[in-house]
Amino acid sequence: MSHSETLRLGLLGAANIGRQFTAALVGSQKVAVTAVASREAGKAATYAAENGIPRWHDRYEALLADQEIDAIYLPLPNNLHAEWAIRALEAGKHVLCEKPLALKAAEASAMFETARRTGRVLVEAYPWLAQPQTARLRALLAEGAIGAVRQIAVSFSAPFSDPGNIRLRPESGGGALLDLGSYCVSLLRIVAGACATSVTASADWAETGVDRGMVATFAFADGLTATLNCSFAAAYQRQAVIHGTEGSLVTTFRNHAPGPDAEPMRLWQGGALTAQPVEMASPGVNGFRAEAEAFADAVRLGTPHWTGATEAESLDIARMLDAVAASARSGTAITLPAAG
Repeated sequence: MSHSETLRLGLLGAANIGRQFTAALVGSQKVAVTAVASREAGKAATYAAENGIPRWHDRYEALLADQEIDAIYLPLPNNLHAEWAIRALEAGKHVLCEKPLALKAAEASAMFETARRTGRVLVEAYPWLAQPQTARLRALLAEGAIGAVRQIAVSFSAPFSDPGNIRLRPESGGGALLDLGSYCVSLLRIVAGACATSVTASADWAETGVDRGMVATFAFADGLTATLNCSFAAAYQRQAVIHGTEGSLVTTFRNHAPGPDAEPMRLWQGGALTAQPVEMASPGVNGFRAEAEAFADAVRLGTPHWTGATEAESLDIARMLDAVAASARSGTAITLPAAG
């Protein structure tokens, strides 16, 4: 691709999230959804017409064979991510895969190995990482605004109770950990700058067999500790509190800002009796569009232009998710082996 060409995306599956994703890209000069595939011809045609997508296919394989598509956005159920990302990469397509990248770290590793072998770009979709607020958070941490990070508490809850919802289906890779907790773990990995060394977790199990809620404690090699709390049984909330040796940061990590400005981060510095919060506002953007345009830049110019999780970060996120699930199932602490 030349630097001026629009990246042509194919939507693999007629998922509801794809409607929001496609709408967010209208007017972009960098990337556009130009085809969609569904396993039902009627559904594909209707979806394309409703969402202004020029072409449609009635088989996933046909989309991967489409020579007028440069890359794939993959919002299929979690249990299908690894299979179809690998097939897309082997078909010569770059892949923007919805989180979590895979059900297991071994699958994620196989996906990245395929990307390297085929010379294609594979990245994991976390729209919050494309927000200007996240760039500011990274900058504050890098410049030592709160000193060395010692504790992180991150939480995300959103109510889902219909047993027919895909999030509550074990066969589709459902559960609060993979749906909401993956975002929390991505923040932990970005802020900590390393993979945890041990995890202890407990779950609230739904009638369908998936975790309806999850609480986990992480330990890191440098002494940092962190907690995760995610739930389908509680009202919506999404925030992180980051404590350092010289101050604290309190922040949301939304995919999309609720208005023209994101909710401001609050920076606390100084002693217990003198600390006053400083509100730090950042512009809010549509995370889907910002993420997709960063993906287009990564395809054209190389992965250093990608603003989201790196391969190493995505692999660590997958390893940490594995450890949380294993601890909750076993009732014991899990020690994570060294990477590689």
